Amino acid sequence: MARLADYFVLVAFGPGPRAGSGEGHGQILQRFPEKDWEDNPFPQGIELFCQPSGWQLCPERNPPTFFIAVLTDINSERHYCACLTFWEPVEPSQAPACTGEEEEEAGERPSPSALVPPSQLFAPKTLVLVSRLDHAEVFRNSLGLIYTIHVEGLSVALENVIGNLLTCTIPIAGGSQPDSVEEGARTISLGAGDRQVIQTPLTDSLPVSCCSVALLFRQLGITNVLALFCAALTEHKILFLSRSYQRLTDACRGLLALLFPLRYSFTYVPILPAQLLEVLSTPTPFIIGVNSLFQAETQELLDVIIADLDGGTVTVPECVHIPPLPEPLHSQTHSALCMVLDPELELADLAFPPPTTSSSSLKMQDKELRAVFLRLFAQLFQGYRWCLHIVRIHPEPVIRFHKAAFLGQRGLVEDDFLLKVLEGMAFAGFVSERGVPYRPTDLFDELVANEVKRMRADENQPHRVLRHVRELAEQLYKNENPYPAVAMHKVQRPGEGSHLRRAPRPFPRLDESTVQWIIDQATAKLQGAPPAVRVEKKATVPSGPPMAAIVERNGVVHANSARRLEVVRNCISYVFEGKMLEAKKLLPAVLRALKGRAARRCLTRELHLHVQQNRAVLDHQQFDFVVRMMNCCLQDCTAMDEHGIAAALLPLVTAFCRKLSPGVTQFAYSCVQEHVVWSTPQFWEAMFYGDVQTHIRALYLEPASEEDGPTAKGEVGPAEGGTPGEEAEEEEEERSALDVASEQRRLWPTLGRDTQQELVQKEESTVFSQAIHYANRMSYLLLPLDSSKSRLLRERAGLGDLESMSNSAVTNSMAGSVAESYDTESGFEDAETSDVAGAVVRFINRFVDKVCTESGVTSEHLKGLHVMVPDIVQMHIETLEAVHRESKRLPPIQKPKLLRPSLLPGEECVLDGLRVYLLPDGREEGSGGSVGGPALLPAEGAVFLTTYRVIFTGMPTDPLVGEQVVVRSFPVASLTKEKRISVQAHMDQFLQDGLQLRSCTFQLLKMAFDEEVGSESAEVFRKHLHKLRYPPDVKGTFAFTAGSIHTAGRQPRTAKEKSPSLRTLSRNLVKNAKKTIGRQYVTRKKYNPPSWEQRGQPVPPEDQEDEISVSEELEPSTLTPALALKPSDRLTMNSLVERACCRDYQRLGLGTLSSSLSRAKSEPFRVTPVNRMYAICRSYPGLLIVPQSIQDNTLQRISRCYRQNRFPVVCWRSGRSKAVLLRSGGLHGKGVVGLFKAQNAPSPGQSQADSSSLEQEKYLQAVVSAMPRHADAASGRNTLSGFSSVHMASHAPSPRARVTTLSNPTTASVTRRTAPRGKWGSIRAGGRSGASNLGVDVGSRLAGKDLLGPPQPNGAPSEPGFLRPQRAALYIIGDKAQLKGVRPDPLQQWELVPIEVFEVRQVKASFKKLLKACVPGCPAGEQSPTSYLRLLEESEWLSQIHKLLQVSVLVVELLDSGSSVLVSLEDGWDITTQVVSLVQLLSDPYYRTLEGFRLLVEKEWLSFGHRFTHRGAHTLAGQSSGFAPIFLQFLDCVHQVHSQFPMEFEFSQFYLKFLSYHHVSHRFRTFLLDSDYERIELGLLYEEKGERKSQQACKSVWEYVDRLSKKTPVFYNYMYAPEDSEVLRPYSNVSNLKVWDFYTRETLAEGPPYDWELAQGPPEPLEEERPDGGAPQSRRRVIWPCYDSRLRAQPDAISRLLEELQRLETELGRPSERWKETWERVKAAQRSEARQDGRSTPSSLLMSSVSHHRRSLGVYLQEGPVGSTLSLSLDSDQSSSSTPSSGRQAARRSTSTLYSQFQTAESENRSYEGTLYKKGAFMKPWKARWFVLDKTKHQLRYYDHRVDTECKGIIDLAEVESVTAGTPTMGAPKTVDEKAFFDVKTTRRVYNFCAQDVHLAQQWVDRLQSCLSDA
Repeated sequence: MARLADYFVLVAFGPGPRAGSGEGHGQILQRFPEKDWEDNPFPQGIELFCQPSGWQLCPERNPPTFFIAVLTDINSERHYCACLTFWEPVEPSQAPACTGEEEEEAGERPSPSALVPPSQLFAPKTLVLVSRLDHAEVFRNSLGLIYTIHVEGLSVALENVIGNLLTCTIPIAGGSQPDSVEEGARTISLGAGDRQVIQTPLTDSLPVSCCSVALLFRQLGITNVLALFCAALTEHKILFLSRSYQRLTDACRGLLALLFPLRYSFTYVPILPAQLLEVLSTPTPFIIGVNSLFQAETQELLDVIIADLDGGTVTVPECVHIPPLPEPLHSQTHSALCMVLDPELELADLAFPPPTTSSSSLKMQDKELRAVFLRLFAQLFQGYRWCLHIVRIHPEPVIRFHKAAFLGQRGLVEDDFLLKVLEGMAFAGFVSERGVPYRPTDLFDELVANEVKRMRADENQPHRVLRHVRELAEQLYKNENPYPAVAMHKVQRPGEGSHLRRAPRPFPRLDESTVQWIIDQATAKLQGAPPAVRVEKKATVPSGPPMAAIVERNGVVHANSARRLEVVRNCISYVFEGKMLEAKKLLPAVLRALKGRAARRCLTRELHLHVQQNRAVLDHQQFDFVVRMMNCCLQDCTAMDEHGIAAALLPLVTAFCRKLSPGVTQFAYSCVQEHVVWSTPQFWEAMFYGDVQTHIRALYLEPASEEDGPTAKGEVGPAEGGTPGEEAEEEEEERSALDVASEQRRLWPTLGRDTQQELVQKEESTVFSQAIHYANRMSYLLLPLDSSKSRLLRERAGLGDLESMSNSAVTNSMAGSVAESYDTESGFEDAETSDVAGAVVRFINRFVDKVCTESGVTSEHLKGLHVMVPDIVQMHIETLEAVHRESKRLPPIQKPKLLRPSLLPGEECVLDGLRVYLLPDGREEGSGGSVGGPALLPAEGAVFLTTYRVIFTGMPTDPLVGEQVVVRSFPVASLTKEKRISVQAHMDQFLQDGLQLRSCTFQLLKMAFDEEVGSESAEVFRKHLHKLRYPPDVKGTFAFTAGSIHTAGRQPRTAKEKSPSLRTLSRNLVKNAKKTIGRQYVTRKKYNPPSWEQRGQPVPPEDQEDEISVSEELEPSTLTPALALKPSDRLTMNSLVERACCRDYQRLGLGTLSSSLSRAKSEPFRVTPVNRMYAICRSYPGLLIVPQSIQDNTLQRISRCYRQNRFPVVCWRSGRSKAVLLRSGGLHGKGVVGLFKAQNAPSPGQSQADSSSLEQEKYLQAVVSAMPRHADAASGRNTLSGFSSVHMASHAPSPRARVTTLSNPTTASVTRRTAPRGKWGSIRAGGRSGASNLGVDVGSRLAGKDLLGPPQPNGAPSEPGFLRPQRAALYIIGDKAQLKGVRPDPLQQWELVPIEVFEVRQVKASFKKLLKACVPGCPAGEQSPTSYLRLLEESEWLSQIHKLLQVSVLVVELLDSGSSVLVSLEDGWDITTQVVSLVQLLSDPYYRTLEGFRLLVEKEWLSFGHRFTHRGAHTLAGQSSGFAPIFLQFLDCVHQVHSQFPMEFEFSQFYLKFLSYHHVSHRFRTFLLDSDYERIELGLLYEEKGERKSQQACKSVWEYVDRLSKKTPVFYNYMYAPEDSEVLRPYSNVSNLKVWDFYTRETLAEGPPYDWELAQGPPEPLEEERPDGGAPQSRRRVIWPCYDSRLRAQPDAISRLLEELQRLETELGRPSERWKETWERVKAAQRSEARQDGRSTPSSLLMSSVSHHRRSLGVYLQEGPVGSTLSLSLDSDQSSSSTPSSGRQAARRSTSTLYSQFQTAESENRSYEGTLYKKGAFMKPWKARWFVLDKTKHQLRYYDHRVDTECKGIIDLAEVESVTAGTPTMGAPKTVDEKAFFDVKTTRRVYNFCAQDVHLAQQWVDRLQSCLSDA
């Protein structure tokens, strides 16, 4: 029995220190009993809690109030203080002397006379009942009764009532059902005619909530309450606000009720008095209630969650994160709460809702809400008892919870909420209270053990969930109200408004003695009576189903896991059976499988079985395999080891071992220390407690064998300790440790004292022996094998600084570096070893202290352990030293033999192979990836550095791939970026740092150096690479050094060359030029060269005045007239004439040198040798084309106006329209030099500048005049009259001029600007995408063709006045920025077209992005599928290609319409060259041949001075500027045109790739240096043509191409069928452009295919290996994407035929003729055949009469290094059904067969048809074909099948000589009669046929004969 109330207290108002303020303090008037109870001292500070808002007087009498405050004492006991407060009038002596203001506050107006008495004030008085029981209703009734007796003046002594109240005892809660109503529900009376029934709860542990939970939900709502629930569980601070004190108490009580079965153990103050508000700033969590009056004081709290009960809001500060409940529990709980709180929600959408729904009463709803949370906890903690470790049973149970295992089994390791709950104080209390195996059980224990299965089944059925909730609610309700029938109260209450009646007297002072006497009487009676305490019924707590069963039902099982486990088992059995080869094959699959948890468990179980079978001693190979698998298992383990893998491996790593030498054994633990789990204290604690539990259980299960049991000694075999998970899975009948503990606890009271003592001792020694065992185990795994290296300090953050458990990477790495810096042979060795030892000793000691203190080990034993640990560690270090010494003597792992790469002639190895691993980059083909195929990468091999290339050769590390050789290489000269990378060790060996090399040939080598490669070797590699990549000058490149001994610097010159040669000639030539330059400095002091580049090379002045010249200075001549050339000059001239430029000028009819020397006036243009000494412009060729009328000495001045002196020269002339294409550098703007000149130069200089600009104008005029149709118009016109000679650079365009603007041109939109006279057109850009009409439209409009067209796209009116009707004779395409200052032609003979061009830096930036898109450095896993396309778009490479093509098409249009064009962009050597070259390629079919393309590149790129060395950063000087792919961009443009017009080019796409590769490779000298001048200076230009032509490797790329073309058709395009004078107009929209496969394709089998000698090597052996007899082409081969060259393995039809022909000729012993001759013969034969048919001669195997549209769009060509794979689809009806195979054979048949392609199917005339067997050509089998005899076309056609529309072949009946009976040959159909065979003999061959029977054969012969006779 327990007291209902401990104390009754009367508290009254006491005046405060400030008299007259109305504020006071509480003072206790009386308390009963006056002496404290022994078991329950009187709580201090009650007076504060009676009036939480402060004690204040009140101007009016308030109704009485009641609330319950809760106080917590020092022992965490809660005291419930029920307070009933009423107001009494203040006695005059007590009343404060009011001032006027205070009276006003009191509600009265201040009276003018002082005689009126002060207004009446009321003081509060409080009756307080203090109890440890929470019976709110009884307290309210009891205090109400006392107040009623006082107010109503009832004739009952208050002393008796209070005495009875204090002596009332009630039954203790708990235990089973009470035996009678009297025992469970006590009826009490306080002696005033009252009766109350007190019902005690059935189970003490279940909280009593009345309606508080339901009220909390009503006030705050579901989401807010769930947030508060999670916040309370995760230990946040929660503050409730309300104006009602009772509501605050209820809310706090409700929240605590929800937390059951966890108990809240932090500060809990439902009502906090105002004086204690500073408690809110405490750092610990709390649940506190405060009156809303003090809301302002709570505003500054930054980390407190505030719940406003009155407003229904919960405010969570920004800095607070409340983790939510894990899904699906959160949503399930939410929906269950909705069903309880809002039952109508389910029915809201029903068409016919039920009439009424019975809603639960508030009390019942309260229990239903609690039931939902009870279910939630049961689901959250299901299976928790399987993760309890019983560490001690006697004298008191010690229980620990294995958090990691619980989280791992639940699959909630990452869940923030559960993690925090398990780490919280409440859960620790839960484990210590509920973990006890033998105790009274309650509702939660049964729920979590037995109902989990039901809850899982009910998950998706709301009605069943609701039923379960209601069942639980019934039980909770019954617990609070066991006897609802007797709950009748009869208590007097005061009348209505009784508080307003004037009380007769204040509350009387009570007689203490009377009350005390009543209490004493009751106490005496109780002492005499027997104790009425009911014994608690204890039982074994049910554990419920094991976690494994729960998880499996959850279905967390991997797909294919059974197969994977089988692989793991097989691999392990192979290892132990010694089948190492088999094991090696399976190992990669095993390592992949070990990513899964099931496979790791399987591995530990299998290894465990082998240990039990005494197979723990392994040989070296077995040991390596086992260790590798263990490491793989452990590398995915977290520090928590939630799946128990490390725990299961711990016994195994101390069991498996190998003998290194007699007496020295290496255990597996020394090889698996690299894992974070071993340095985690929590892991060791969980392991220790698990093992202790096993041994304690064994202690009680086998009492007979305890003497020699496992606890007798500390040397417990590692194999004996199982994990708790394994224990749970053992046989059912075996009892768990909890069952054993429960049984022992039940028996404990019955045992004798000695027996108890003995058991305690045994348990203690068991724990102690395990502690010793674990000290050993920990030293095994924490001490490194090589203790001289302090790896431990570096890598294990947990051990770095054990005293502070610092995780600082700084301290650890510092310690590591200090340790590594010690020399092993110095005196520091011992100190260092002890440092490692010290760290381990400290770590173990901390562990031992913690576990032994928790497990109750005696202090003597603990001291002994501390002494033992350093000895254990020291002994182990000594053992390890021997092991380390012996392990070093083991032979190293056999590494694969290095594969040496094949080298080119003249290529030498600079650095021999360094062992590396080639790692996968972002290209996924090599590593399997989306295209399938084997994982060729990572590959193990070596990197070689030669004078020419960086080469990796090796083999895949994955043994399943097989022994494929992997090759990746790129030329050293193409290296663009080198980056150091660090690589994780995921292969056999521990890898060091690596290198990532990126090349502009779109190759990436991502390498990790092997451990045997020291950092010095890697550094040497880098240095050599750098040296080779950036030689001091061009002489150091491979093209020069090939074959000679490699020297980095320039070779010393010999003192004297014996025979004078072209080299000496070229030197003399340069010397002469320099002399000329030297003289010039004397003669011309005034002239400032236009830019810094020309400082060293001013140009010689003119020797005679030209008729157009306006120069005022006459200068002495230094240049001999062209007619009187010296002999040496003549020799130079001859060499110049041989150059590509001159050959092309002759072809175009632009004049020859001889004609220019004789100044034949008839020709409009002439060749001038003015630049033969490279004196006017160093970057131009020696011979230039200029207008006939311009004299040489004028060119000097004209050149000044242009950048780099690159004045306009003619480079091409249209054969049809005679328009010319000119190129120049951009005009000098008003730059620094211009400004300088304008300010400082005297007036003659000014006029000189003017004269230059005027001459420039004259020059343009001369160009215009030179054009035939403009010559007449221009004659007799003085262009200079009437114009002021204002400086040209500053002249603005006159209003009459036309400026056509083309900026970023995509859409051709025309804007009109009104001007005084004339119009300006603007062709302006809008965005990147747009219409494709620009190419044709703009050009033709500019050319004056499309003048009266439809309205413009942007809506501007189309009017004839735009772009005036007559065309300009010359268009100047220039940079927008440069053309600002150009003075337009007043007579509108030329027109300016400003365009915006991209700069070189933009090209560089774009190229870098393109490289990263096509060859990403990071693995594909980190990229999304769209990232490639996104990166490609961001690079803007295709936009630049589009821009170039667009401008080129515009120029082509203008030239085609008869206007000349001057391209004058940037310096005239980058974009100008691209545009000019493309224009010529599109306009002139000659440049689309192999010879013509070579000429184009030599002329425009080499002779006109594209700066290859500068743009390619060939030398050290160019290193900073980086690689600019100007030439590559041009080749990409050509590729785009080639793709659109595949029949117009004689060369294949491989040729373009070949040039792309070799223009950066430095294998040839062709693309070196920046101009012809520099090539002459080095003696390169003419030596190819000199007599000393070397027989060694080709130095010119063109020579190499010629040689190779003779051997193989690799550069030839079989589809070449040009149209005469075809001008190409490609589509240039980005949507029409394709990414060039040069950027993306690679062949890992052989490296880049562009060094033909190397690429041809590997496939040869495969041919030899083919079995004899079988037809070679039928042999199937597996082609791997990215590894094999598909196009070599499966060449196109024509290449295959040519190869076959060559092979047959070789077999027959005939000399094989060259492919070109064969090809020409085939074409000739085909032409003659076509002639016989009476048709026009086609120019190729393919019809040339296909329309232009078809030629450009209908033909798709896939091509590769060996030739082209042809798939021709023409836009005709029949092509829709043509198959790829038919496309491939299209090239094979004669042209006459193409006839049918242009006929519709209906027009076919089939005279007779049927099936015949036909014998194939030589060595081919018989095949059934469908034959059609066509009398109209006089031919016999055959098809594969009857339904085919495309015929396989045609026999022309005109060629048939006879039809005769035949005989069966080998391979003919067996079942056919011999007479069914017949032969058809033609002029070319004999065809063998066979019909199905004799009759059909006869019919066919007759039909054929009749056809022949008709003819």
